Amino acid sequence: MLTKQKKSFKRKVLHPITRLIIGGAQENTMLTADYLDHNQWQVEVLSGIQTGSEGSIIDEVRKRNILLYLEPFLVREIHPLKDIIALFRLIRMMKKRGYHIVHTHSSKAGIIGRWAAWFAGVPVIVHTVHGWGHHDLQHPLVRNFYIILEKITLKITDQLIAVSGKNISKGINDGIGQFHDYSVIRSGIELDRFGHPQIDRQTMRNQLGIPSDAIIMGTVMRLSPQKAPLDFIEAATILAQKLEKVYFVLVGDGPLYDDVIKKAQANSIERNLIMTGLRRDIPELMNCFDIFVLSSLWEGLPRVIPQAMAAGVPVIATAIDGSAEIITSEQNGLLVPPKSPESIANAVMRILNNPQLQQNLIRKAYETIHEYSAEHMVARIDHLYNKLINKKM
Repeated sequence: MLTKQKKSFKRKVLHPITRLIIGGAQENTMLTADYLDHNQWQVEVLSGIQTGSEGSIIDEVRKRNILLYLEPFLVREIHPLKDIIALFRLIRMMKKRGYHIVHTHSSKAGIIGRWAAWFAGVPVIVHTVHGWGHHDLQHPLVRNFYIILEKITLKITDQLIAVSGKNISKGINDGIGQFHDYSVIRSGIELDRFGHPQIDRQTMRNQLGIPSDAIIMGTVMRLSPQKAPLDFIEAATILAQKLEKVYFVLVGDGPLYDDVIKKAQANSIERNLIMTGLRRDIPELMNCFDIFVLSSLWEGLPRVIPQAMAAGVPVIATAIDGSAEIITSEQNGLLVPPKSPESIANAVMRILNNPQLQQNLIRKAYETIHEYSAEHMVARIDHLYNKLINKKM
């Protein structure tokens, strides 16, 4: 006797994000959409069309065969008319497509996307906090406005995902929910890609015009006030006076690009500084670094730190937010105070003068990065989705 086989039923998931620039939140979103089990989930991404000096991963998303919608009215800046139009267009789309889960990313899409999902009657609404849109350096009125928006929008959110435990502490301290509203799911990276660069160390150094016996202090960052690239240049200036052969490689672009060049020229280190601009061959670049430095003033969970660890490069970072959550100082990296180029330079000299410390940091880092794999991240997201779906449907 023949029995009818049940047709597999896929749950539909939409990931709205404000921009698909080169950045941690964007790569997190892309990898989630790519790595989720396509036999169980039909995953789609919606993004605004803005890119800018940060570059774009729109083509990369499409190359991974992820269904992508571009919404021109979803913009980064506050724009009441465009924001309202985007809200209604997302409501209409979500109703038409019949999503079971809407999982938003980034502050703007996080607010508009969640409200659109609620008005559209989407059963499950999730938001990932890659880093709060408010911070202590903002004007109090602006900061409080963002906090109020998050508090109100939390009421229609089934779960907040935080990439860092410190993001949870910050949110709760600002009155945004309680511990039960959050789940910590680390932002995943493709660890194997960073552990197996496609170009060897010497070839990359040759491409950059750096001698094989020179020391390289490198970083990968958006050249914006948040990342404090001028502190990186100040630390480089101190090191240039202490080391005979040293180069500084800065990978990235952003609004402070010209300021970085002017600072390097004023400090007479422009010949030692290599600014690559935007690059996608980050594993190959990191492979030729001797030390990786992140000089940020605030962070959600900076993916470049586990990337550098996977590449086998000792890491120095400022002791802020998510950086301090990844790094246990003196064990898998070194933490220094923010806004202190002297501390960065001193930490670099410590590592260079102590090969045993360098090897210990690299070894311990390898032991701690497994929880930052894309596979681990997506397995936890899959588990959360199923739990929330079973509760609602």
